[in-house]
Parts: sequence; C-alpha cells; structure tokens
Amino acid sequence: MAAPSSTRALDNLPKLITENLNVFYGGKQALKNINLAVNRNQVTSLIGSSGCGKTTFLKALNRLLDIIPSARTEGRILMDGDDIRRPGIDITHLRRRFGVVAQKPDPFPYSIVFNVSYAPKLHGKVFGRDEVDSLVEQSLKRVHLWDEVKDILDQPGTNLSGGQQQRLCIARAIAYEPEVILMDEPCSALDPKATAHIEDLIRELSTDYTIVVVTHNMEQAARVSDRVAFFHLGEMLEADDRSRIFTDPVNPMTRAFISGNFG
Repeated sequence: MAAPSSTRALDNLPKLITENLNVFYGGKQALKNINLAVNRNQVTSLIGSSGCGKTTFLKALNRLLDIIPSARTEGRILMDGDDIRRPGIDITHLRRRFGVVAQKPDPFPYSIVFNVSYAPKLHGKVFGRDEVDSLVEQSLKRVHLWDEVKDILDQPGTNLSGGQQQRLCIARAIAYEPEVILMDEPCSALDPKATAHIEDLIRELSTDYTIVVVTHNMEQAARVSDRVAFFHLGEMLEADDRSRIFTDPVNPMTRAFISGNFG
C-alpha cells in the first residue's frame, strides 16, 4: 500500500528548520539569526570555537533553554513543519521526541537494566518483565553492547569503562524511541578506540534517527557528518554538505578554521 501523501510530503522536508533564531542570556546575545535546515536521517555536525553558540543551539532545539531563567529565545523552530515554539505546545511530549547524549558519560548509578528501561517504564512504553527484558536486549544490541554486558545486567552502569558507559547512555537515549538524537561532544572524554566505536555507531544510527552532533574535532566531523554548520561568535557563517565544507568552503572564516589558521 502506498504511503499517505502527507507522509510522503514530510519525507521531503528537513526534520528541523530554524528561522531567524536568536537567543539571549540576560543582555548578552548568544545566537544571532540562525537559519539552518537539519535533514532527517542524516548527521549534522556543528563546528566552531568554544563559546560560539553550538551547545546553546543544541539546547534550543528541544527547548531546554526554557529552564534557564536568564535565557530568552526569538524566532521559529520547525519540527516536521510544526513550530515547536508556538503557544500551547506540550513541552514534555516535545522533549520525549529528542534523545540527549552528554559530553561526559553520565549513566545512573543503578543497574544497566534500570538505565535502559527507566524512561520507557516511566512513560508507559513497556509493562512487565518480559517487555522490559526485550527492550533492554534490543537497545543494548543496537549500540553493540549486549555481548559485553549480558551477564552483568544487574550491576551498576557506572562500573563500565568510559566507552561502554557512553554506549549505555546512547542505548538509554534511544530506548524510548526518540526521533532526533542531540549529542554534545560525545567523544571528548573517550580514548581513540572508544571514540571509533561511537563514531561508527553515529553513522549506523543515522539510518533510523536524525542526529545533531556538536564536535570540536574536525576529523570526526569529516568522518561522521552528512552536513556541517560552522558557528562563530553566535552566528552561523556557513552550512553545507560535508564534502563542500571540507574541500571548498565559501566563507574565508570557515576556511581558516578548518585549516587550523583560525584567528
């Protein structure tokens, strides 16, 4: 049976679009008129110097900035064509559509099973031991962690190595079936081997999820991204396909940053 026309139309739209997005912390403007399309089922990397607004942009997408008293946001953020900043939107439901992976692995200090199943159980996605066991196994297999931990599922996630902890955090993020995964420097605390595992996983997961990654590592951005956006002092100076950004950037500031001659 053919997909409904409305579904086909969504497939041709970016998953997220920001229009004239501005963010202020008190009297300081952190983001200035950001217009960016984030394509569905692709990896979009945000690059730029520390303090340029990458993490602020990430937090704006799932409206985590709302909990910061000094933060004020202007402009529109469209998700599947719907303005997620419109009055009356269910913020709790909105945030469930996003999975978040932090810079430093932060598993709960409880069992591996608890880490993966907590949010799905809380939100009524799974019931009973059989459903929980199935969800945990599927999620851990998705991040290639099942074979390493299947005999220690009752042990705290904090007992795992750094790379394993980060894969557990990714399993936790995808267990409640988000549509978008936001990753803020997900490999900065990991060794090269663990980093390679996470990078491979990012590419794999992009077949099912839209992924936005903040990274300071140019080689990593080149390896995992479909599209790259360059931020500088709160502005997005350039966004394009990975190959164009790294071989023929239009903006001289982008060229200088990528070549290491920035500033």
